[in-house]
Amino acid sequence: MTTTAVDKRRRLTPRWRDYGRPRELVLRYLLLVFVLFITVGPLLWQLLSSLKGAGEDVFGAGASLIPRDPSLRAYREVFDQVPVWTYIRNSVVIALLSITSQLVFSTMAGYMLSKPGWKGRKLVWIVLLASMMFPFESIMVSLFLSIRDMGLVDHLAGVWLPGFVAAINVLIMRAAFLAVPREIEDAAMLDGAGEWKRFRYLYLPSAYGAILVVTINTFISAWDDFLWPLIVLRTEDHFTLTLGLARLQTSSFGYDQRMVMAGSVISVIPVLVLFVITQRWFYKGVSSGAVKL
Repeated sequence: MTTTAVDKRRRLTPRWRDYGRPRELVLRYLLLVFVLFITVGPLLWQLLSSLKGAGEDVFGAGASLIPRDPSLRAYREVFDQVPVWTYIRNSVVIALLSITSQLVFSTMAGYMLSKPGWKGRKLVWIVLLASMMFPFESIMVSLFLSIRDMGLVDHLAGVWLPGFVAAINVLIMRAAFLAVPREIEDAAMLDGAGEWKRFRYLYLPSAYGAILVVTINTFISAWDDFLWPLIVLRTEDHFTLTLGLARLQTSSFGYDQRMVMAGSVISVIPVLVLFVITQRWFYKGVSSGAVKL
């Protein structure tokens, strides 16, 4: 066997030092299993609990993790007792409105903040950073008063407007646009491309990963939001999915623990499906958006 073949075989053969010492490798996997148990464990427990039959305990000393008599009865009762499809429609409407406004305005604002040479750019940057320091609960009362004065209480638009555009998404798009080489834009300007063409055909395709990150984050935030819809919405026809399914915990539905678990699983399925489909592009977008800050 030649020296080249031996070297090639050594490169293809995994060695312990490529991954660390055996003890370190075991600790890594134990840590990964622990994190997996914390993140996936509650969801798996909810799913298994929702599949339990009527005679099985969900909580208590006699409760088992695996259903002894699996059944979809809890899911059928959820759809029979509450208008789940109405809740889903309202949540989808709010999510689509939020994604549209976030993409339009965060991309344009991020593009402007990435362009040097105009007055007030640094001040706007500071204001955006400062706005992220205040939690939503600190402005919740004044925000509700504004929505009430606009006559948008118990309207889906009243739920959507506070999520019209987020400072964090503007900063993500700014970081993605800053990663575009200045030389490419200069070449486009020499070819006669105007501001809009450079934005449309140069910057937006380069920030595709960051755009996907903004889309996924906005969808998850709008879909999972509970506190603000609880404050704004009044009638059941306008409830979002998370707010409507929370009614399963009230005494009017007998507080069936299996129905509560089934409602939780129903509300999280769209988020899981979206993330599984787009996870590859999501991680690429996170890494590309972190080039410059």
